[in-house]
Amino acid sequence: MTLANGREFVLIPGPSILPDRVLNAMHRAAMDIYAGPMLGVTDDCQHGLKRIFGTDGDTYIYASNGHGTWEASLTNLFSKGEKILVLESGRFATGWGEMATMLGLDVEVLACDWHSAIDLDRLEERLRNDREQAISAILAVQVDTASGVVNDIGALRKATDAAGHGALLMIDAVASLATMPFDFDGWGVDVAVSGSQKGLMSPAGLGFVAVSARAKDKHRQAGLRTPYWDWTARDGKVHYQKYCGTPPEQLLFGLQEALKMIFEEGLPSVFRRHEAIADATRAAIAAWEAAGATFNIREPASRSNSVSVFCFEDDLATRIIDYCKVNCGVTLGGGLGQLVDQTIRIGHMGHVNPPTILGCLGSIDMALASMGKQLPQTGVGAASMALGRYAAETSHAQAQA
Repeated sequence: MTLANGREFVLIPGPSILPDRVLNAMHRAAMDIYAGPMLGVTDDCQHGLKRIFGTDGDTYIYASNGHGTWEASLTNLFSKGEKILVLESGRFATGWGEMATMLGLDVEVLACDWHSAIDLDRLEERLRNDREQAISAILAVQVDTASGVVNDIGALRKATDAAGHGALLMIDAVASLATMPFDFDGWGVDVAVSGSQKGLMSPAGLGFVAVSARAKDKHRQAGLRTPYWDWTARDGKVHYQKYCGTPPEQLLFGLQEALKMIFEEGLPSVFRRHEAIADATRAAIAAWEAAGATFNIREPASRSNSVSVFCFEDDLATRIIDYCKVNCGVTLGGGLGQLVDQTIRIGHMGHVNPPTILGCLGSIDMALASMGKQLPQTGVGAASMALGRYAAETSHAQAQA
């Protein structure tokens, strides 16, 4: 017998759960792509993205996934042979660097284990040693979904400034945007990239790039520019130019509604909700330590609020993932890269609430119980206590308001 019948839960680190409001917003006919209401849709989306990125600068919308925005940022800024420094903290900054290598850039990786945030002292030392300022840009992620780490982007800029280096700061915010603060202008970021399918709780297929004035200046001399990704072409006055062709209309309708939902809730509340649900997930993982679970990221302050990654010895992680899929209808993320078959990844981003995460954690409890693991406290019990404290805190704050 299986208990998997019913609505499936997909809690991988993206794509995230789609709200009914977003699904309904996309269920509409195509409209004129040259004039009329479609112009307003684009304007709404671009202004909403500026608010979430935290910038007064330019934002661009691509019919692409996050990897497309990696290519967009690289081709718009560099010429073959330029040197960039990649800050490893999981799989995705190095993936961005691999793309840069294929485009003909000179890529250096500041290697780091997959259990820690970026080492700021090593970064500053490397930049101080670059006396000729050969490094044109630094590539890093705010959250890496393979390792579960969150990096302090403001601190990266401070380390760069302390070294007296002029490299552009380029950040992948695909797994973090709209789940935690991003202060593009305040942190001194030059380029940030993201996608629609995680914290922005929209279908996969839209990529976003935010650009500083300093990056726009460098763009004018870039030798890798291509027609589709080119910022200058997309700055044209004709609406058609903003997408280098036909806009992905239905995806934009969905994004517009998702942004409306985010601003109705309020960004501080969105961030606090993600923090509370992440804390509950971490409480569950701590309870599972009795069954051999360990956090992949060792320092608690470096564990992200959008994805949690934890390890088991032997093949237990794979067995738990399979059990939850087959018996409970719950899809969890498996390990990537050097953590393949060792970790479970829970995506708690976007349109997620306590019943959703508790159902996920309870399914893992079921899996452990079926395998004979005896726990002093269940994961869902620990998570419920954590969420109860959050609810009490919220009720008290509302009463004081």
